[in-house]
This record gives sequence, C-alpha cells and structure tokens, in this order.
Amino acid sequence: MENRASTLADDERKKMGVGEWFSDFCGNIRIDLKKRQSFGYRTGRITKVLNVDFRSLDSDTANRFYVGSMGRSTAIPSVSDVDLLYVLPYATYEKYDAYSGNKQSALLSAVRAAVQKTYSTSAIFGDGQVVAIAFDDGVTYELLPAFLNKDGSYTFADSNNGGSWRVCNPKKEMDAFSARNSLCKGNLVELARMARAWRDYNSVPMGGMLLDTLAYQFIESWAHRDKSYLYYDYMTRDFFNFLANQISSQQHWLAPGSGSYVYRKGPFEYKARQAELRALEALEYLKGGYERSAKQKFREIYGPTFPA
Repeated sequence: MENRASTLADDERKKMGVGEWFSDFCGNIRIDLKKRQSFGYRTGRITKVLNVDFRSLDSDTANRFYVGSMGRSTAIPSVSDVDLLYVLPYATYEKYDAYSGNKQSALLSAVRAAVQKTYSTSAIFGDGQVVAIAFDDGVTYELLPAFLNKDGSYTFADSNNGGSWRVCNPKKEMDAFSARNSLCKGNLVELARMARAWRDYNSVPMGGMLLDTLAYQFIESWAHRDKSYLYYDYMTRDFFNFLANQISSQQHWLAPGSGSYVYRKGPFEYKARQAELRALEALEYLKGGYERSAKQKFREIYGPTFPA
C-alpha cells in the first residue's frame, strides 16, 4: 500500500508540474497591457473620426466592435492584423447604393478619406472589402465598414469584380465560440492561442479562423474539455492528432455559428503529425521522470514562449 501511495503521489507531483508549465505558457501568450492599450488608443481614434464624419457623433467607442481573433479573444502577442467592424448608418447605404458604377468602391474611398484625417502619415488603402491602415510597428488594422440588418447580420461592400453587396454574421460566430468556451471552462480560447504559437513557430500555413474553427470542433467531444492545465499535455497530443487526421483534400470547413466557409491556405497535416509525435515523446519522458526532456519536447512544438 505504501509503494502504491508513493507512486500515486509521484504521479500527482508530475502532473502538478505539467499544470504549472502550461499555466505559465498560456500566460506568456496573452497580449500584455501595453499592447492592449495601444490597440485601444488606435481603435478609439479610428472610431471617433468615423462617428464624426458619418454620424455627427463625438464618441470613440460607439458603433464598432472587434472581429476576427481579437473579437474571439484568441489573438496572441504576435498578432499583426486587427479586424475592426464599424457600423455605418442605413442612410449611408441608401446614398451609395444609388450611385452608378462601382458604388462599393466609392463607399470604401469615403471611409478611407475619413480615416486619413486622423492617420495622415500611415499607409491607408482599400483592399476589396476593407480599408487597411498599416502602422509602422507592423500592425495593420483591417476596417470593415458595414450596415446592420434586421436579422443581426451585416451587409458590407465588396469592390471586386465591378462591386457587390455581401452579407456576413460575425456576431453569430463570436457568440457560438464564446458559448463553447464557457462550457469548456475557458479551455477553447487557451487551445486556440496555443495553436497560434505552434503555427507561428513552425511556419504552418493556417489562418486564424481555421485554427479557431478546428479547435472549436475538436474540443466539443474531447474527454477532458472541462479540466484544468493539468491535462494540457494530453490536449496537446490529442489536438494535433485531430489536425493531422483532417482530410488533406478538404478545402474548406464551416465556421462556428454562421456556417460560413473557412478555407485552407496550404497543407498543415504533416506538421501537425510532427507535433503529435513530439507530444507523445514528452508524455513518455514524463512517465520516466525526465521532466527537463519533456519540457524540451513541448518547446519544440510551441517555441520559446513555452517555459524552459
């Protein structure tokens, strides 16, 4: 009985160590206060000039919200694209919809001209559906001007191929993601951030929305989805097994909530399999009590933000 109790205590100690490693790792890949303040400052300035120009409203917070990884809280410090949706008044839609020619391009040009009043020295350009503002620190804001529809979706301008109005539903996507994250006690957001660290360190051709979509699908049926950091070594192994077993010929997946198509950028299955194999090695090292070697294997997956 004493030997069995001792073994159980040793196993618990090892797992506690793993929990601390992953807790520290997840802390390392959260966006720090300074960067959040920088995003908040820029977002406020962009929002204010749009509210003044299109609504005669002096507010730096109204009529906008983050979408993309910032909206889903899955961005990590390496984030280079900040997606911001600004809600234009319906009267503006009526004005530009009455134009002849590429009315969508005209709308994007008007939004671009408004933003230039605040950021006159930054590179600002229209890019099909968004107005992009490139800052000198490598961060680019992708501003999507849009109109709220009665069903909660948004109509936005697509200036490609002569111009058209298109519809998206980012709130549905964010609500679905947030609901599952709550059911999983926050583990979905942590997994999506960890996946970004792996992608960045290993140069994997995957967009953030695809990472979040596959993390969302994986965690729904993962046995330990509501457990703590103590189980993140298993989550690492099982998630990369899930990625590696995707059908290599599949070109798109369905986004949470909206069902919009999320496309692949390139092959990711092989690098996911490599990550799974390293996770299996790490687990074997942990069983043998070789914690330093196990940590090194996790660093080979996630890079230097994983604790040394």
